[in-house]
Amino acid sequence: MKYGFDNDKYLRIQSEHIKERIAQFGNKLYLELGGKLFDDHHASRVLPGFQPDSKLRMLSQLADHAEIVIVISAVDIEKNKVRSDLGITYDMDVLRLREEFQKRGFLVSSVVITHYDGQASADAFRKRLERIGVPTYIHYLIDGYPANVDLIDSDDGFGRNDYIPTTRPLVIVTAPGPGSGKMAVCLSQLYNEHKHGVEAGYAKFETFPVWSLPLKHPVNIAYEAATADLNDVNMIDPFHLEAYGKTAINYNRDIEIFPVLNSLFEGIYGKNPYKSPTDMGVNMVGFCINDDEVCRQASNNEIIRRYYDALDRMALGDGNEQEVNKIALLFKQAGITVDYRRPIAAAKERAARSGVPCSAIELADGTIITAESGALLGPSAALILNAIKHLAGIDHSVKLIPQSMIEPIQYTKLNYLRGNNPRLHTDEVLVALSVLSTTDDNCRRALERLPELRGCQVHSTVMLGEVDHKIFKKLGVGLTCDPVKKK
Repeated sequence: MKYGFDNDKYLRIQSEHIKERIAQFGNKLYLELGGKLFDDHHASRVLPGFQPDSKLRMLSQLADHAEIVIVISAVDIEKNKVRSDLGITYDMDVLRLREEFQKRGFLVSSVVITHYDGQASADAFRKRLERIGVPTYIHYLIDGYPANVDLIDSDDGFGRNDYIPTTRPLVIVTAPGPGSGKMAVCLSQLYNEHKHGVEAGYAKFETFPVWSLPLKHPVNIAYEAATADLNDVNMIDPFHLEAYGKTAINYNRDIEIFPVLNSLFEGIYGKNPYKSPTDMGVNMVGFCINDDEVCRQASNNEIIRRYYDALDRMALGDGNEQEVNKIALLFKQAGITVDYRRPIAAAKERAARSGVPCSAIELADGTIITAESGALLGPSAALILNAIKHLAGIDHSVKLIPQSMIEPIQYTKLNYLRGNNPRLHTDEVLVALSVLSTTDDNCRRALERLPELRGCQVHSTVMLGEVDHKIFKKLGVGLTCDPVKKK
C-alpha cells in the first residue's frame, strides 16, 4: 500500500496546536470533535497512512485534564440511523463509544440528546441511559436556527437548553456521526457557562474539509460525498477571505453558524477572538500530506465507493435518489467517471463474457485479478483465492482447497444449517485455507499474502452479503458493488 500521509508528523504538530489553543482560553475550552475519534476509517481511506485512532492517541496525552460529552440527535434516534462503517444504530454507538472511551482512561461525563421535539424514541433512550447511571441532558429545536441570532442568543433559545455541568478544563464534545448538533451544544454551553459566571472558550477539531487544500481537491470532494445525505457543501470561507485576503475552505454549516458564534462571543467577552470559521479550527492535517497524488487517487476511489454505497442502499430501500444524484454531480467536479476505478470495468467485462456474477481487484502494483461465481465458490471468495495465489507466485491452475473438502462444508450449510446458498463465503474459504496451511505449503504461502491486500480496490457485479463485507473491511480492502441483488 502506498502512503501519502505522515502520521507521526500529524500526531506531533496536531497535539502542539491544540495545547496552544487550550492555553489561549485559560481554564475552560469546549473542543468540538468532528468525525470519528478512534475509528476514523474515512480519513484512513482518503489519506493513506492516516491511522484510524490517530486523534485518540493524540488526545490521550490530555486525558487527565479532559472529559467527554457524547451528543446524539433525537432525529437520528427516531429514524434508527445506522453507522454504515459499523452497521449499528447511532443510539447503540453512543453506548459503544462510552465504553471504549472509558477503557482508554477518558471520563465520559454525560450524553446530550439534541434536536429534541418530544420524540418518544428519544425519551425511551434517555430513560435507558439514566437506568445505567449516565447523566443525560436535553437540547431543544430552536425556530429559525441558525439564522435567528436574536432568538438563539437568548433565554428562549440556548437558555432553554439543559445546562451540562462539567468539571475539567477541556471538554471534548463528540458524536456517532455528522449532523448530531455538536457545535450547537458547545455554543449553548458557552451561553449557559457565562450565566453561571464561567468564561469558557470554543474550538473546533474537524479533519474535513481540509481548509488548507483547494476547494476542488479530491480530498475535499470526498468529504462532500461522505456527507451527501446531510447536503453539506464545501465553500470558500468568505469571512476568512475578507479578514486576511486568503482563501480557506470550510463548509456551509460552519459558515452559516458563524454570526451566532460572533454574537455569543461579543456578548460574553465584548469581542470575538475569531475572525472566521476557519480560525475556530485546529486542524493541521493538510500540512502532513507528503504525497499529494496518492491522496488524490485514494480520494477519487472513495468518491466512487460512496456513490455505489448510496446506490446499493437505495436498491435495498434504505437510501434516496437525491443523495445518489449529488454524488454523481461530484464526479464532474473531480473530473472522473466510474471507469476511474479500474476493477469496475474489469469485473463487468468478465460478467458480460461469463453471464454469472463476477468480481475484480486491483493490486498495489496495478495488476487486475478477476474471478467469477461457480458451483463451489462465490465471486468474492474465488477472488481472494485468485489474488493471494498470484501474490504468492502460485500457478492459477493449482486448487488450494480440494473439492473433497468443500463438498462436506456445503452439505453442512444446506442440510444442517438450513442454508440456501451452497457456495462458500470468504470467511469459510479462509478458515478452510488455514486448516490446510498446517500441511500444505502452497496454502501457507497464500495465507501469508493476505496483508498485501490492504489498500487494494475491489468491485463486485452483485451486492455481497454482510459476511463478505466484513471480511473485506477487516482486510482493509475498498469494496464497491453494483446495485444488483444475488439470485
